[in-house]
Amino acid sequence: MKKILITGANSYIGNVFRQYMDAYQAEHQESRWLIDSISLRDDAWEQASFAGYHTILHMAGIAHADVGKVSEEGRAQYYRVNRDLAVRAAKKARAEGVRQFVYMSSVIIYGDSAPVGRQKHITADTAPVPANFYGDSKYQAETELQKLTTAVFQVAIVRAPMIYGKGSRGNFPMLFKLAKRTPVFPDIQNQRSMLYVENLAEFIRLLTEAGTGGIFYPQNVEYVSTAEMVRLIGKALGRKIRLWRLLNLPVRLAVKMPGKIGAMAGKAFGSLTIDKGLSNQGITDYQIYSLEESIKRSI
Repeated sequence: MKKILITGANSYIGNVFRQYMDAYQAEHQESRWLIDSISLRDDAWEQASFAGYHTILHMAGIAHADVGKVSEEGRAQYYRVNRDLAVRAAKKARAEGVRQFVYMSSVIIYGDSAPVGRQKHITADTAPVPANFYGDSKYQAETELQKLTTAVFQVAIVRAPMIYGKGSRGNFPMLFKLAKRTPVFPDIQNQRSMLYVENLAEFIRLLTEAGTGGIFYPQNVEYVSTAEMVRLIGKALGRKIRLWRLLNLPVRLAVKMPGKIGAMAGKAFGSLTIDKGLSNQGITDYQIYSLEESIKRSI
């Protein structure tokens, strides 16, 4: 039996993974995985034993927030949680005989998406250049964690793009609300890598099965534009949403506005893609749901 410990008892991805594995084992009539979780919110976890676990799935962390409204103490907290806490957990895991440590990182380590009308494509030669303290805290954690790798302790870094699914936060709920209300939407032809959360859950299952380390870039098979995402959400809701290029000009003007409006428009309609060749190195056959099917399952 393979025992997995999720650090971050209330994490969205961790909870989805547990539910996915419960369904997977029921469907396949298996009981090869035992999955537990633990909170790292105070120091009590350091008294718990990691011995006997094959994999630590590290999900504890501070998610991306409005980086323009964070105090200096708030910034320091990002490093204490996203970097220092991860390293402490990994050191404890290695000392107690755990074989694999999986760290959920993000493509945010490569900086912001490209502005409207431009492309940003991540390849094996693209150097991480974090644009803010959130991305930097993730990248510094990666750097420190990889130093802990040994022949018997594997560190797996998962650089995920935007994750979406039922109950997710961030951009997807916002697009869902728009698709419920609007009959038209701008036809901006940006491109984004995205990752449906159950495709990620299958990726994690395969990764823990393999027990390997390294840097991984899981994503859906398809790149998608924001416009196409809204159109497909509308289709799943039984609504036909027309994509109008006439609305592109207001978007381009909004992107140039200073402050929060410009930042939100740039984030929503910017481009960032991961080279598809990177996403099938080491772990394959995890992209079990297509984009359209995943959106239906998400709503």
